[in-house]
Amino acid sequence: QVQLQESGGGLVPPGGSLRLSCVASGGTFNPYSMGWFRQAPGKEREFVMSILWAGPGTNTFSTSTTSGRFFISKDNAKNMVYLQMNNLKSEDTAVYYCAAVQSPKNVMEIGSYDVWGQGTQVTVSS
Repeated sequence: QVQLQESGGGLVPPGGSLRLSCVASGGTFNPYSMGWFRQAPGKEREFVMSILWAGPGTNTFSTSTTSGRFFISKDNAKNMVYLQMNNLKSEDTAVYYCAAVQSPKNVMEIGSYDVWGQGTQVTVSS
């Protein structure tokens, strides 16, 4: 019954920044791994970053693909998860999805997530 909705996508030039938001409703997330995924045209959906909903905000996980450029954070009071994206590149162009799964630790496997938003388009182009 938990629902997720992404927002904040759009058109941005190379080197620019965007902040994506994910609002959760209809349930609780204790414990939950909250993840960001993306899917580019012709490619499979891939993991970006995750954060533990019930954690202090420092328990996060990411891969080398976006390390140093992307940052995940949350605001439990607002039921929000954010993805700050900096120094965007053309290869970052994709539909970005917010997802959730019950877990006491961060999860990166796409098959483990069972709640998904509809996605928000991010296009990096000059």
